[in-house]
Amino acid sequence: MKRDSRLSSVLHALLHMAEHDGPMTSERLAECMNTNPVVVRRTMGLLREAGIVASARGHAGGWTITADLGILTLRQLHEVLGEPAIFAIGNRNETPDCLVEQSVNAALDAAFAEAEALLLDRFADVTLADLAADFARRHAERRARKGVGNAK
Repeated sequence: MKRDSRLSSVLHALLHMAEHDGPMTSERLAECMNTNPVVVRRTMGLLREAGIVASARGHAGGWTITADLGILTLRQLHEVLGEPAIFAIGNRNETPDCLVEQSVNAALDAAFAEAEALLLDRFADVTLADLAADFARRHAERRARKGVGNAK
């Protein structure tokens, strides 16, 4: 099963946007994220519908953040992305009448639900401002070690 990295990608894009003065084009964001501008536009469209970003056309156009980074949480972004599956593992459902399969699935379901609830609670505690502060700290440390560094 392929991993869903959209949350990580969205966070990456939003942090670049937060550090950038003015709008960022889909092409520039795609360069930052090592992806295709079409992927950026599709994802940013979801964020625009949720009121997190805005877009403007034209020479000085691009994407800008409209949400308050101190309030916007990882959980909210996870929800905007359609609440993709948290785990890439799951139950076997090939013989639903099998009592062994039922026992195994019941145990796994309980464990998955508990783990997912813990993770989503943690996502609710982390804001984009928290991530931006961590990025700023790491960037300052790198600059202190190597001189002026770059944001990647």
